Amino acid sequence: MKRASLTLICLSLLLSACAQPQQQESVDDYTIELQPGELGLVPLPNGEPWPDFSIGWPIRDELLRSTDNSLTYLSKPSAKGYFPYGTITHQRMVDSLERFRELLLTSASADDFMTSLKSEFEVWVARGKSNSGDVLFTGYGTPIYKGSKKRTAHFRYPLYSLPADLEKGKKGEILGRKDASGRMVPYYTHEELLRNGHLDGLELVYLANAFDVYTAQVQGSAMIELPDGTQLEIGYAGKNGHEYKSVGGVLIEEGKIRKSELSLSKLRQYFRDNPSEVDRVLPKNPSFVFFKESPGGPYGCLGQPVTTMRSVATDKDVFPRAGLLYIEVRLPDFTAAGSMVQRPRRFFAYDQDRGGAIRSAGRCDIWMGLGKDAMQRAGHVLARGRMYYLFLK
Repeated sequence: MKRASLTLICLSLLLSACAQPQQQESVDDYTIELQPGELGLVPLPNGEPWPDFSIGWPIRDELLRSTDNSLTYLSKPSAKGYFPYGTITHQRMVDSLERFRELLLTSASADDFMTSLKSEFEVWVARGKSNSGDVLFTGYGTPIYKGSKKRTAHFRYPLYSLPADLEKGKKGEILGRKDASGRMVPYYTHEELLRNGHLDGLELVYLANAFDVYTAQVQGSAMIELPDGTQLEIGYAGKNGHEYKSVGGVLIEEGKIRKSELSLSKLRQYFRDNPSEVDRVLPKNPSFVFFKESPGGPYGCLGQPVTTMRSVATDKDVFPRAGLLYIEVRLPDFTAAGSMVQRPRRFFAYDQDRGGAIRSAGRCDIWMGLGKDAMQRAGHVLARGRMYYLFLK
């Protein structure tokens, strides 16, 4: 999905950075970049106990689709260009996922599953914050909005298609644009794009609320319900290459809202109560995301669909694409009465997406799913946990 976030995100730029967790964590403390060539994983030290992976076996059916998505990506010739990852060759990654899939289907019990993993696999651990192993988890999702392919009095805030003059590299990295002399220069900022009409004619779909446009850009995807009852699924097509800046952080710096009250709902309320602030504040985030029609998704940066609670976004410069991982963290959930609580979770997932502002061995963004409930949970994920990767010996 390659979200621009924190989304995530790609939310850092994430909507999840707007959460109100039980334990206050600072995203900034976890975003220290590694030196070029450094990996975000290290082998689990000798003597350190393994997590209890057997917990993941009873819900193994949910993992099969995500496993197949990673294997489909790895079957593409282009995937080989991202390996080796340290000592992990492309073939070793494929063998790891194929054997894990086989164990999911053939293990007679959770104990049998755990025994096989200990016999055949080795565990690596995310280095985390300052090599402590502590990882800060956030969440992202795909919102559902009403919209129109035509501008109307009600639907008048557009999401845009990718401009033709935006130059990308061979791996999708944003290079910028060529000026009149043919020299490559940075692409236009958010403010420049809108102020100077560079996107006129590239309107893909219109929404009813400017803040919904912002949210869709942060998440990198959206489902749009059109007036005729059909749905338009849109996904990430690219961004302008500028770093994301949190509009919530801008309002905190200006004293407009308090840090302790920052949440997605608070931001929405602020712009609803102060509509003139939309055009002033949102362009202070220079990053801008472009979209395309994307049926069958949402898709992660591997070009494969992401799956609820089984796909995560990390810094793809320091973590292995398509890798199998195991997460221990507290995540929000709804009680039977509809209130939200934080509960400990331990589960397998796959590294299938990236967030534009997640550049650290201490950050991970979990895709929470589609729709209102998923977005509400995503907006309340901000917790410290652990992240392990499994590779066949």
